Amino acid sequence: MKTYVEQKLRLGPELGHEIIILAPGDKREVVERGPGARVVTIPSPRFPLDRKYWYFADEEALHAELDALKPDFVEASSPWRSPAMVARWKGDVPRALVMHADPLSAYAYRWFEPLFSRRTIDRRFEQFWDHLRELGHAYDRVVCASHELQVRLESGGVANTVLHPMGVEEGLFSRDRRDPQVRRRLLEMCGLPESATLLIGVGRLSAEKRWPMVVDAVTTASHNHPIGMVILGDGNKRSRIARGIFGNPHIRMLEPERDRIRFATILASADALVHGCEAETFCLSAAEARASGVPVIVPDRGGAADHAAGGAGLTYTAGSAEAAAAAIRHLIEGPALPLDLVPPSETMRGHFSKLFADYAGVAARPLALA
Repeated sequence: MKTYVEQKLRLGPELGHEIIILAPGDKREVVERGPGARVVTIPSPRFPLDRKYWYFADEEALHAELDALKPDFVEASSPWRSPAMVARWKGDVPRALVMHADPLSAYAYRWFEPLFSRRTIDRRFEQFWDHLRELGHAYDRVVCASHELQVRLESGGVANTVLHPMGVEEGLFSRDRRDPQVRRRLLEMCGLPESATLLIGVGRLSAEKRWPMVVDAVTTASHNHPIGMVILGDGNKRSRIARGIFGNPHIRMLEPERDRIRFATILASADALVHGCEAETFCLSAAEARASGVPVIVPDRGGAADHAAGGAGLTYTAGSAEAAAAAIRHLIEGPALPLDLVPPSETMRGHFSKLFADYAGVAARPLALA
């Protein structure tokens, strides 16, 4: 999400648009991010379960700030309370809801699907579906970045859904960045020789990412093949994941690599990316791996699955360590994937060009048809 916002602030003005991010924070503050881009925060409480985040609590203050900013298009980026607040704002401008989160997959399906069918779960969460349907009617666009999410929302009666897959940072990710020395050093860190397979995992160390399941899958697959895995990420489940590794010297957890060129080099130097989360709305790490010529091993549900299409990777039954292990073994033992034939990944510039063109079309409609 941070990468996406940074790219929007940079590319929006280049594409002829003024970008203002209105966000909750400790105090009111305006941070200029270059010509035509700034971040405005308004005083808001921190989220009690994760103090790194804030949430809008004062609807009147939010509306007052929107009145002062006088936007010609408003984009909300959360499916929780804030889009309902924005929907009630009296401003006479079009608005879009971008589904940067999929709470049903991240929580309801993940918690209860082993016991109940999705249809049964959806009935139990009908109130949340009603909320989504209300937002669909209140917003001119409900933007989805993955095919499955767009189809699921549309099938559930959410109006105005549209598919706009996101992209990768332009000119950064490429198979040309593959570095045998980087690969060798990472395998040495895992206590393995160059002949082993190097897997990489990228993402927050949180429950919905299913890192313990990924660790189990890699451990199982390594009974037949020498496999090293490096996980780049940080989050509140680090200690739990470390316990799950049980001192396995072939799986290492590292801090996120903040240098984007070094990160792109590490990613391109891996033999495959393994991902466990079926609740991704897009899965930027899988898109970046695809752009780097690195095959992906991803769940068959959620945004990550889109990046395995066209021969770019393999999918496995979501939530199954056994299925993920089988996919890893198949990648190692089976025929090589046709990675040279995989279409190039969309860039962030391409994504925003298409998104803003869609918004311009909405804004150009007569008011009675909006």
